[in-house]
Parts: sequence; C-alpha cells; structure tokens
Amino acid sequence: MHVSILEEPADINQRIAARVREFRAESGLSLEALAAKSGVSRSMISLIERGESSPTAVVLDKLAVALGVTLATLFNSSSEVAARKEPVARRADQPAWQDPDSGYRRRNISPSWVSQPMQIVEVFFPPRARVAFESSDARTCQQIWLLDGAIDITQGSERYRLREGDCLAMQLDRPAVFHNPTAKAARYAVVISTPSAGR
Repeated sequence: MHVSILEEPADINQRIAARVREFRAESGLSLEALAAKSGVSRSMISLIERGESSPTAVVLDKLAVALGVTLATLFNSSSEVAARKEPVARRADQPAWQDPDSGYRRRNISPSWVSQPMQIVEVFFPPRARVAFESSDARTCQQIWLLDGAIDITQGSERYRLREGDCLAMQLDRPAVFHNPTAKAARYAVVISTPSAGR
C-alpha cells in the first residue's frame, strides 16, 4: 500500500492559516461572525489563522462549510492557485495532511490551480478510527471509491459497509460518520463536486 509523505505540521498549518484568512476576508466575515456561522470558537479560529493550532478534521470541516469552500481547498496554497501552471499535479505538489484526533491522512490529488467543479482526494484511514463530520452542505456531492480495506459510512439512519472496489455516491446534505471497524487500514479515493470547488 502506498503511504503519503506528509508535509511538516508547521508548513501545513501555515498553509491552512493563510487559506482560512483569505476565505474569511473574501466573505467579509469578522472572527466573531465566522465563529457564529461555523460553531467554532473565536479563539480557536484566531489560533488557526495564526498557524498556532493543529485543527482537527471536524473543526476544519465546520470552517469550510461556513466559508462556502470544500475541506480539500483549505490545504491548497493560494500562491499555487494564482500561478499559471500546466494542468498536471505532480506527486511532489500534492499536499498531505493528518488529522491530529483520528490519525486519518488525506492527500489532495487534483491540481488546485485548475478551475474545475471537481476535486480528487486520497484518504488513508487507520484501523478502528472514527471521524464524525457534524456539518452539512447540500451543494456538495462526492463519490467514495474504496481501494483497500473496509469502512462504514453512516448518514442519518442509513449505514453503508464498503469493501474493496465498492463506490458510494453521496450528497453531503446531512452529517456523516466515517468508521473503520477493522484491524486493517483502509484507503479510498474521494471525488468531490461542488460549485465552489474551483476556488
């Protein structure tokens, strides 16, 4: 199984900090307004924007929904987005990040500087790990293609057990829980489609 090489935590935290600041400014939101809209405390957002916190996936997901962007967009570099490049994301240019709570790792596959309504993300999900995304965004659709292992995905009263090769199409209109119930790591690809994916 291929394992992603992670960026140094300080580097990825600075990248996240810059993107949150940038999107908050574009939205015209104060720290207080973003806190109220996202449910993330003002002090936590301030720490994130200064690059002094390693936020969890759940916190970043809340901020992404409140800012009208995808979670994957928060890991892209604004300088890369602004620069004109070939429409290829080389392996070395694909940012990787690890959730400090669950240990799950994600890598942005798609070229962030190409404006298209979809993004591809690779996720490495540790054994027994669980992540509950509390926020929802009805504009966003995604398909999850399980490459290795098994994973349970629950939305409301619906629960799906995915095994190698299975693909689940879902709309993010409700909170979702991802759980690896096995003793083996899972790896899957996520294709995300949203009107704001190209930001």
